[in-house]
Amino acid sequence: MSQEIIHRIPNRYPPGTPVERLDGQDIRALFYAAYAWLERHYETVNRMNVFPVPDGDTGTNMLLTVKRAWEEIEDDPDEHVGHIVGKIAHGALMGARGNSGVILSQVFRGMARRLEQEATIGSQELAESLQEGSKTAYRGVGKPVEGTILTVVRETAEAALAAARLKKDLRFLFEHTLQVAFRALERTPEQLPVLKKAGVVDSGALGFCYLWEGMTRHLRGEIIERTEGELREGEADLSELPDEWGYDIQFLLYADHVSEEHVREQLEALGGESIVVGKIGDVIKVHVHAPDPGPFLSYGASLGELDDIVVENMTLQTLRRKGKFRPAARIASTASSISSIVPEDPPINLLADEELQNRVAVVAVSPGEGFHRVFQSLGVDRIVNGGQTMNPSTADLLEAVENVPQEEVIILPNNKNVILAAEQAAAMSKKRVHVIPTRTVPQGIAAMLAFDPEGDADQNVEAMKGAMENVRTGSVTVAVNDAEFDHIRVRRGDVIGLADGKLITKGNRIPEVVLDLLKRMKAEEFEIITLYYGDGIKEEEAQNLAQEVQNTFPEQEIEVIYGGQPHYPYIISLE
Repeated sequence: MSQEIIHRIPNRYPPGTPVERLDGQDIRALFYAAYAWLERHYETVNRMNVFPVPDGDTGTNMLLTVKRAWEEIEDDPDEHVGHIVGKIAHGALMGARGNSGVILSQVFRGMARRLEQEATIGSQELAESLQEGSKTAYRGVGKPVEGTILTVVRETAEAALAAARLKKDLRFLFEHTLQVAFRALERTPEQLPVLKKAGVVDSGALGFCYLWEGMTRHLRGEIIERTEGELREGEADLSELPDEWGYDIQFLLYADHVSEEHVREQLEALGGESIVVGKIGDVIKVHVHAPDPGPFLSYGASLGELDDIVVENMTLQTLRRKGKFRPAARIASTASSISSIVPEDPPINLLADEELQNRVAVVAVSPGEGFHRVFQSLGVDRIVNGGQTMNPSTADLLEAVENVPQEEVIILPNNKNVILAAEQAAAMSKKRVHVIPTRTVPQGIAAMLAFDPEGDADQNVEAMKGAMENVRTGSVTVAVNDAEFDHIRVRRGDVIGLADGKLITKGNRIPEVVLDLLKRMKAEEFEIITLYYGDGIKEEEAQNLAQEVQNTFPEQEIEVIYGGQPHYPYIISLE
C-alpha cells in the first residue's frame, strides 16, 4: 500500500484541529484503516457468537466482505465521496459472506444512497447516511432481532445525529459514536439470552465496532497498516448450546424483475431462518439458514442466474468447535496414478502460431490429474483446475482464454457452478468465446469426443452440445453429516450415490452403492459404463469393482480410468 493512503489523514488534518469536511480520497483512507483494523482482530470476532445460529466464521466472513469492498476502490483516484461510497457498497454486496457480512453490505448500501450526490461530506451528511444505512439493514432482514449488529449500527447512527447537532467536527462525531457503539455492544448479552448464556457479545456487532474503531483511530492521527496484531483469546463457553443448526446458504441472484421483499417472503415460506436479503441494481444477495439447502437453491435458480454459491455446514462447525466431531475414516489410504489406464501425455503441438490462430481452442475445467490427461489427449488446449468445492473464478477462466493464441475459444465448465463464471469470462474477453454448458466432467469428455479440430467454431458448438446430452453422470461420495435430501435420510459416514446431481441411493459400502446406483440409472440401456476413480482409490480396488459391474451388466462395455478427483471415490459415465 502506498504511503500516500496511509498518511493522507494525518498529513491533511493535524491532530487537535477540527475536521469539517472529507472528500472521496479521505473516505478511501478511512476505509482502508477500518479494513486493516478488522484484519487485526477478525479472529477475536470468530471466537464470539452469532445469533440465532452459532457460527465460528463471522469474523472471517466480515473480513472477506470488507476486503471485496476495498478491492473496488484500492486504486481509485476519484475524489467524489458519493462515487467512492457507491463502489464500496457494490463491492461489499458482491463479496458479502455470512449474516453479518450481508447486513454490513446493506449498511453501506443505505449510506451510498444518501451520499450519491455528495462530492464532500461533513458531520450532518455522514450522520444522515449512517441512519439511512441502519434503516436499509433493518429492511434487509426478514425478522430483525435486537442485540445484534443491527442494534449497534442503529444506536451509533442515533449518536451520530446528536453529535452532528452539537459540533461540525467529524473527529468529535467519531469519538462520541465509538463510545456509544461499544456501550451498545456490551448490552447485547442482556438483549439476547443465548449470548448471555454463552458468555459472549454479538460477533457481528463486535466486527462493526472494530471497523468504526479503525476509522476513529486513524482520524485521530494514528497510522494503521495491514499488519497482524495480537489476538485475544475468547472466553466463551459454548458447551451448553444446541448441537445442530443445519446449513448456511448464500448466493448472488441476477434477477432485475424480482423485488427483495418478494424473495424474502418466499424464503420464509420455505421455512428459512435468519434471512437477510439485499439488492443493488439487478443483483440480489441472499443469506438464509435452513436444514436443507436444496429448496432454497432451487427457488433462487427458478428466478434467474445464481452466482457465488456458498453452502456451509454449521452443525459441523459447531461440533468441531466443541471438540465433538470425529470425521469418517478415509475410504482408502493411498492414491495412485496407473500409466496403463491413464492416457499418454499428448504429443507436442508442432503447428506454428499462425496456423493455431486459424483454429478453435478449447479450455476445460478439470478436477483431477487423471482427468487433466484425458482432456489433453482429446485436444484441450488449456486446463483450469477446479470442480466441486474448488470452483475456478472468472479471472482464472479469462486468463486461460487469453493465454491461447487462437481468436475463437470454446470453454467447457464441466460443473454447473462454473457455467456462470465461464459466461462472464466470455463476455469480458475480446476474443470470440463460446460456452458449452457442460454440467459434469463426463459431459465435457463426451463434448470433446465430438470436437473436430479442423472444423469451425459454430459447427463444433452445435456438435458438442448435442453430444453432451447423450451422457448421464453418476457420482459416489460419503455423507459428512446427518441430513435428508430428496426424501432420503442419510447419516454421517453413509456412502451415497447421485444420478445427475440427484441423491437416489445410500449404503454402507462403496461397491454396493455403485451397483445400486447403476441399476437405478438403468445402466443396461446404455452401451458403455466408465468408472473414473478418485485420488483415494487404488487401481486394484477399481478393477475389482469393474468386474462386479461387468458381472451385473454383462452386455455392457466397462472401462476403468484414473480421474484423480478429490471427495468422490467414483464418477461414472453412461453412454
